[in-house]
Amino acid sequence: MARRKRYLTATMADGYVKTIGPTADPLTHYWRIVAVLENGKTEVFWGHSRSLAEAKKKRGAAEDGARMRGWKSYAFEIAELVETETAPKAVRFERSRET
Repeated sequence: MARRKRYLTATMADGYVKTIGPTADPLTHYWRIVAVLENGKTEVFWGHSRSLAEAKKKRGAAEDGARMRGWKSYAFEIAELVETETAPKAVRFERSRET
């Protein structure tokens, strides 16, 4: 029997919301690395995992990445995914018109 598809949403400490789906994968956690480069710019790496333990293993990869790529600093964060049956409403942004 096929697994039912659902949406998974993670809310990070800074308020960023990431929605994944529709998916039938048994994902439980979302992880994110925000790296600050030598020139002041930032790079973001993210993914999802099937357990908290699997997500925590990415911390080691972040440490290796910081050494190998010469990051000034980085933040590693994990958030639990919350299941919903419906897709989130789309957020529309309007551009301001300069005259």
